[in-house]
Amino acid sequence: MVTWHGISGQLPLVHLPSTTCSSHWCICRPPPAPATGAVVEPKTLAEPLLLNAVRSMLKTLDRYQKCSHGAVEVSKPAKELEMVDKSWMDAPRFSTNHLAGIERFLSFATGKSLFNGKIYCPCHCCNNRILHEPYIVGEHLRLHGIIKEYKHWIFHGESIERTSVQTDQTVRTFPSICTLSQDNEADLRDLITDALGINIPTLNESFDGVSSEFQNNGQEYDVNEAERTKEKAATFQDNCDISLYPGCVKFSCVSFLLRLYLFKALFGWSAKSLTCLLEFLNEAFPDGNTIPITYYEAKKKISALNLGYVKIDACPNDCMLYWGDASKKISCDVCKSSKWQSSSELDADEQVDGSCRHPKPAKVLRYFPLIPRLKRLFQSSKTSQSMRWHKEGRTKDGILRHPVDGSAWDAFDKRFPDFASDPRNVRLGLASDGFNPFRTMSTSHSTWPVLLIPYNLEPWACMKQLSMILSMVIPGEKGPGNDIDVYMQPLIKELKQLWTGVDAFDSSASESFTLRACLLWTINDFLAYANLSRWSTKGRVACPVCAEKTKSLWLRYGRKFCYMGHRRWLSAEHPFQKQSREFDGTIEYGVAPIPRSGEDILREVEGVNFIYGKARKRDKEELDEGSVELDVDEGCDLFNNFEELVAEGDEANLINQDETLWKKRSIFFDLPYWRYNLLRHNLDVMHIEKNVCDNVIGTLLNLSRGGKDNIKARKDLQDMGIQSYLHPKMRDGKEYLPQACYTLASRERDIFLSIVKNLKVPDGYASNISRCVNLKEHKLSNLKSHDCHILIQDLLPICLRGVVEKNVLSVITNLSDFFKRLCAKSLDPQEVDQLQIQVMLTLCEMEKIFPPSFFTIMIHLIIHLPMEAKLGGPVQYRWMYPIERYLMGLKASVRNRAYPEGSIAEGYIVSECLTFCSRYFSDVETIFSRPLRNDGNIQKWYIFSSGGRPIGTINTKILDMRYLTQANRYVLLHSDKLSPYRQ
Repeated sequence: MVTWHGISGQLPLVHLPSTTCSSHWCICRPPPAPATGAVVEPKTLAEPLLLNAVRSMLKTLDRYQKCSHGAVEVSKPAKELEMVDKSWMDAPRFSTNHLAGIERFLSFATGKSLFNGKIYCPCHCCNNRILHEPYIVGEHLRLHGIIKEYKHWIFHGESIERTSVQTDQTVRTFPSICTLSQDNEADLRDLITDALGINIPTLNESFDGVSSEFQNNGQEYDVNEAERTKEKAATFQDNCDISLYPGCVKFSCVSFLLRLYLFKALFGWSAKSLTCLLEFLNEAFPDGNTIPITYYEAKKKISALNLGYVKIDACPNDCMLYWGDASKKISCDVCKSSKWQSSSELDADEQVDGSCRHPKPAKVLRYFPLIPRLKRLFQSSKTSQSMRWHKEGRTKDGILRHPVDGSAWDAFDKRFPDFASDPRNVRLGLASDGFNPFRTMSTSHSTWPVLLIPYNLEPWACMKQLSMILSMVIPGEKGPGNDIDVYMQPLIKELKQLWTGVDAFDSSASESFTLRACLLWTINDFLAYANLSRWSTKGRVACPVCAEKTKSLWLRYGRKFCYMGHRRWLSAEHPFQKQSREFDGTIEYGVAPIPRSGEDILREVEGVNFIYGKARKRDKEELDEGSVELDVDEGCDLFNNFEELVAEGDEANLINQDETLWKKRSIFFDLPYWRYNLLRHNLDVMHIEKNVCDNVIGTLLNLSRGGKDNIKARKDLQDMGIQSYLHPKMRDGKEYLPQACYTLASRERDIFLSIVKNLKVPDGYASNISRCVNLKEHKLSNLKSHDCHILIQDLLPICLRGVVEKNVLSVITNLSDFFKRLCAKSLDPQEVDQLQIQVMLTLCEMEKIFPPSFFTIMIHLIIHLPMEAKLGGPVQYRWMYPIERYLMGLKASVRNRAYPEGSIAEGYIVSECLTFCSRYFSDVETIFSRPLRNDGNIQKWYIFSSGGRPIGTINTKILDMRYLTQANRYVLLHSDKLSPYRQ
């Protein structure tokens, strides 16, 4: 009989009844407190992991017997002495040795399970905290990988590590009860070593490699800055050795604060709430504790882990930055505006006798230096190996799974072989978009963050929010527009420095190396495309790929341009080329335009002048005096360049072919390699899908807003002399519109909308689309981007079956199939070529059915998407979905509405620090170890391999023969267990 005394964070003392000594294992302990020897069930056990370890130890203690001489004899059976082979844990994840090791581990753990056959999952997501069936654990280990540091399988029945001692000249062993605390201490030690760069031979640059311009907002560099940084790191190390309170052995001051910081980030605590909690904890803990009493003091104690950011003053009219040589100026060189806010713009409590005690800058750019953040990716033992995945870990079979498989990456490597020779050189993508940081749409404010995406990482990691790097926060209230290049200067300067190379340390290889980086492309919506590339995305030549060869047609009654002419991509012998009346009334003799290279663009922008800033009206007389180029190295912001925009819907504003179509020379061309990139700016599939879906649904339902079939569209058909059966007719002196094949009748709208209204989809697959359906008014409105993604790819071909005519359904089905195959996670280059042919024919068929007003620029851009997929790889790495989700997280960090950009910057610093620290926390739930949303065990009664969990009550329904046959057919076609028979 075993007696178990209470538990308090460590393994309990176990006492055994007195017996005679034998040759088996025996252990001496003080006499048990209870005389009866009854089992005391644990009542205060908080951690199931600890319970599993204790039960495992108790199972081993069945072999223990109390001996009278006070010694512990060791006579372990030969089977127990056998060492378990764990070399497979360090083998490549998909190697034969690793997969066989997983099966051996499952067999070992299942045999020692104490939870009805279930075992804890040691994958990186579950982190030994969740019980699963063994086959689920096997799937997790193959998918996520096992925790390599988990060498002692104490949660799966392995005996706890023993330490040798000498007692009565005989070797004795006893279980160690400090395994978990030792692991925590090792994790914290690794965190500090990687974060502070301890034991790195080369760490001589100020601010971890950032030039002095970013230290003090361009002011004169303080020669003692490096010394202060070292002192801060030393102080942080000292705090790591200070216990939380006298006698505390589990937490140091730093580890405790990091845990609180983690909770703050996970659960969205405000700074004030954390201050209140710290004050309460300071009172509750014993005297002599080292808990700070304010959030500000707590932040200072762990500030050594933050990489920080710098503030650069800017002209309120976006003319220039006050940095470099211009840092001491107090007025703008272009518009002469003051650098400081006027007294009328300040709050009443900020004014003293009509003036501000401390002048405040009118506009502040918050910049997050890139070089130290890239260095930390290699300094960290948790991420340094992943930064070489694109070279060492990918499958090279010609399938497009990652941007490294695209031809743009390959062409860059061939042009710059010295850069490609080291897999640690970083490839970056740049994303930018404006958003309203306030949760009320009545407030007009546009903040523009700029993000960087490291493409060296694995496909499942590089587009996650945790991997993105915030480069800068461009302040509002209005977006920068064409003046965004002014704010890009610090980033371009660092990118030029990274192209040359900076010293860094690779912890996985334990060596120093020269870190280099390049910018592959930009990711943005179509409006931001114009700001970054400076090709106007509206007007007659709105397509940036076709450029001046864009084929557009001015609609006389619709008062806008339409973009047709997709027959140019077909062969000259195709019968569509001569079918004029079915298309736009002309015979097609043109050929598909060839996209221009970066060198072609550079030749076209020679002599183009542009003045940055929004302060004064530009006129061409000032431009004739000459241009002043932006000197990024000097921090000067005087650009001279101007060209009138093409006003959409104005025939008189058509651009003269003799004049350049570019508005400015993009600052990205200051990068020495940018002209050679095959794909410089990406067309965003997310927004293209949404606009196409809105056009299709608005036209089918004949909506007043979003529909493309109206009296103006019919008059344009009449004006062009095509589709005469749709021209307006006169009846009894009134004008009416004939029914079109693509417009649903009232009964057909009811059927279509009822299907969408009653649609049930799995959790997480789509939002509640039924909320967008208005059956009374026959409307489907307020669709989000992902709603349109689901509709255009999966639902429209099904919901419209039997509702619209066959030719219309065929076109929509082909369009749906195109987007479905284009958005696949892996692409075969030959299938992409077939997609190009498919979309050419689909667009031509659409020209024969829909009116010209239907063909907006977004419809036309579809034809360029397959080409970009071959250049850049799958669209998941180049669309705006992850960027929009990231912006939503930034919006959530705005707590001070008076300074939204400052709130975003401070929130990002905390999030960045905790993301780094969370990689080292192995015994607590973090953003890396959170359980999945739908990780229920339904495989027992579910015939498909997809995971999930049942929700709601169980309802029993008897199927008639029709539904039973459909269900039977679905199982035969989709069940994974029947795939060998289908083949």
